[in-house]
Amino acid sequence: MSLGELCKWYLDLPEVKAKDSYNRDGHFISHLKRLLGEGIKIKDITPGKMEGYQKQRLADPSPVHPGKNITPCEVNKEVTALKVIFNRAIKHDKLKHNPIAHVKRLPENNIRQRVLTSDEFAALLNACEPHLKPIIQIAYHMGMRRDEIVRLTWSEVDLRKGFIRLPAERTKTDNSRIIPLHPDVRATLEKLPRGLHTNRAFLRYGQPFDEIKHSFQSACEKAKIENFTFHDLRHCALNNLRKAGNDYFKIMAMSGHKTISVFKRYNLVTEEELAQIKWPFEDSASISYANDSQR
Repeated sequence: MSLGELCKWYLDLPEVKAKDSYNRDGHFISHLKRLLGEGIKIKDITPGKMEGYQKQRLADPSPVHPGKNITPCEVNKEVTALKVIFNRAIKHDKLKHNPIAHVKRLPENNIRQRVLTSDEFAALLNACEPHLKPIIQIAYHMGMRRDEIVRLTWSEVDLRKGFIRLPAERTKTDNSRIIPLHPDVRATLEKLPRGLHTNRAFLRYGQPFDEIKHSFQSACEKAKIENFTFHDLRHCALNNLRKAGNDYFKIMAMSGHKTISVFKRYNLVTEEELAQIKWPFEDSASISYANDSQR
């Protein structure tokens, strides 16, 4: 089987077509086919071939940032997409093993360290258009991803028990997830009007929508918040949940992170937190120091 044939089979799968990331997956696949070749046989796609792909792709110019090249993060996403395709093919008995399972990720130096203060969040929320406010609330308090929130349906909301229940096809990792509702979010959802001909929770002028980039940027400008992205709201949520005393396992179950290494990238220990660190045997050490001073 060729790469082109396998990718076509994958993109035609009903469960793949239902994914929120379908268009993004198609974008990744287009680059894989362009550089590896649509006609390349799967048996010829080796770890060495993928390392060559990584180097070649890093030399491509960025379509977003003039004068710069594609980032390692973008290349990692494309290689991961191919790994996902191979793993899905194994489940359908089209392949016996994943030939690039052990290809290493490129090192990324893109850890964001921007979280909002409570005053900044209040200013941002106040600057939002009505259709954007509940989306910002959920992202800030509960750490869900943008598409998970924007395309939320009422059938996924359990107001009685206080949860959002996402099916596998609605998550980035293809695993179902249960997210407890923050009290403020729950109160907001209880007041939202329901659409007449749609199950979508968030509406603008009575209609569902998918694009929030411009309204979010406008809100940030109005609130005078700089160097902040929508995805940074997820960092805010995970940091706040950790600082509230929740253990990592509960937070990871909410966020959908599979590995502790990825999860830790979202947590920023601030200077203020470090200043409050507790030393072992602090009281006895203070007594000892006081006794030494008196001698």
